Amino acid sequence: MTSGLYGLTFAELEQRLRSEGLKSIHARSLWSWLYRGKSPEQFPAPLKRWWEAQELGNKSGGKVRQEWQSSDGLTRKWLLDLSDGESVETVLMRFSGRWTACVSSQVGCAMGCVFCATGQAGFTRHLGPEEIVDQLRHVQAYLEAEALGRLRNVVLMGMGEPLHNYEAVMQALEIVTDRRGMNLGPGNITLSTVGVIPGIRRMAEEQRPYHLAVSLHGAREEIRSALVPVSRRWPLDELIEACRFYGERTERRIFFEWTLIEGANDSLEQADELAELLQGIPAHINLIPLNPTSAYAGQATSCGPVQAFKGRLKERGYVCTVRQRRGIDVAAGCGQLRGGEGVGRL
Repeated sequence: MTSGLYGLTFAELEQRLRSEGLKSIHARSLWSWLYRGKSPEQFPAPLKRWWEAQELGNKSGGKVRQEWQSSDGLTRKWLLDLSDGESVETVLMRFSGRWTACVSSQVGCAMGCVFCATGQAGFTRHLGPEEIVDQLRHVQAYLEAEALGRLRNVVLMGMGEPLHNYEAVMQALEIVTDRRGMNLGPGNITLSTVGVIPGIRRMAEEQRPYHLAVSLHGAREEIRSALVPVSRRWPLDELIEACRFYGERTERRIFFEWTLIEGANDSLEQADELAELLQGIPAHINLIPLNPTSAYAGQATSCGPVQAFKGRLKERGYVCTVRQRRGIDVAAGCGQLRGGEGVGRL
């Protein structure tokens, strides 16, 4: 079945063909069909015979159960069914001059962030490499069908914690960045973590070429733990030490994400504490006013205090931006993905 092919790297695909009696050179033709739409009719005769014998007539990929488009037309969200009946949400966003896909890495999430719909739903299972790749194939197929160009940026900020599913995520990214296939630029891919320290250190040691984003939300342990319970397992001081290690080993800037919640973590005092906490780390701070979810009563910080928080960080010498909001009306914003029916509207 094709379902096994999209989770293979190019080297693994070569090995599979060799194991089934074909020359590894045929991997290029098969890879082109998988990721660039080359017709099987153009396959060399041995590969074509193998293909027909395998009955690999249809591409795999998650079936769309539902889809929604935001009222401003800048965001589209899909609920994709998986082979076992579970589902995940994938989001495509339009920004000036680029398309960005927000991809899920798990069904649910074990991290339990109190303001996040995915964390509120709990953890079901990891996605396999193919299920991650399929989301990007689906997005690219949509862009091509609508003559909207190619996908440029990818953020693993959908359902799940990417570094909790490290092996599958890295395998999927190796596949989609292969220049012989989808050819997505590694420098245009960002992984967002709530602070899975072993994964951060491993990314640094392996010199992974992707951007790292770390969700902080609190500059003191008691504040952060109340919002991000996993901080009790990987405490804030140890997380910052891992971030320093990452910065020193990779010489790459880290994106620090901070969800602004009225009265909880949006004071100028906390802006100063954040500035002190990150001192010496090459950092870009991304402020995200809280997006609403049904199971969390907190409110988003209003515009004035958001700008004051940003201004204080800039005074302290940090690059600081407020994330552009996308798809809030269809529950496609940061922290709103859940993977269930009836979310948002088309």
